[in-house]
Amino acid sequence: MSRPLLLASASETRLSLLRNAGLTVTALPARIDEESIRAALEAEGAHPRDIADALAEMKARKLADKHPEALVLGCDQVLEFDRRAFGKPASPAEARDQLLLLRGQTHRLLSAVVLYDKGEPIWRHVGRVDLTMRRFSEIWLDGYLTRNWDSLRHSAGGYKLEEEGIRLFSSVEGDYFTVLGLPLLPLLAYLEQRGFIET
Repeated sequence: MSRPLLLASASETRLSLLRNAGLTVTALPARIDEESIRAALEAEGAHPRDIADALAEMKARKLADKHPEALVLGCDQVLEFDRRAFGKPASPAEARDQLLLLRGQTHRLLSAVVLYDKGEPIWRHVGRVDLTMRRFSEIWLDGYLTRNWDSLRHSAGGYKLEEEGIRLFSSVEGDYFTVLGLPLLPLLAYLEQRGFIET
C-alpha cells in the first residue's frame, strides 16, 4: 500500500480478508448508532441497498474526519427479504424468528463498501448475493442456535456461511467474499486501478 489503509470496522472477518490479500491495514472501529440510523432510514422508506450504503459511508466518514491522511474503508451488510432490511439479531429468540421467516425462502445479502481519501468519498460498491434456505426442522434450528449463538450474533441474518450456518442453505448465488461482508474483488480492482496497490 502506498498510503495507510484504515478499516472502520470491528469485523475480524473483514480484517482477515484484507490482510490475507496482502494489504497492510489497521482496524479502527467507527462507533455510530447503527440501529437508530437504520430505523430512521427505514421510516423514510429507504431501500435496503441504500441503508447498507449509507451505514458504510457514515462509518468511513467518521474515521476519515479524524484521519484525513489515510484511505478509509467503511463497510456494512444488510439482509434484504420482502423489501425489508434485517441486521444483526439482538437475541437468540430474535435470530430464531428471523431464520424461521427465511426458511424455505430466497433472501439477499447486500454488502456495501465506501472508500474515503483526503476526507472525501472516492469509490463505493454494493455487492449482492442471493441465498435460498432449505426447510430445516425447528429441533435442528434450536440446537444450531444454542451451539453457535456467540459467533452468529455478530452477523446479519443470524448465520455464518463459513461455519455451521452453511447447513441452512440449499443454494448460494454470488460472490463468497460478499457473503462474508466485503466485496473484495471489486475493491482490489479499484485499488490497483488507482495505483494504491501494485498490480
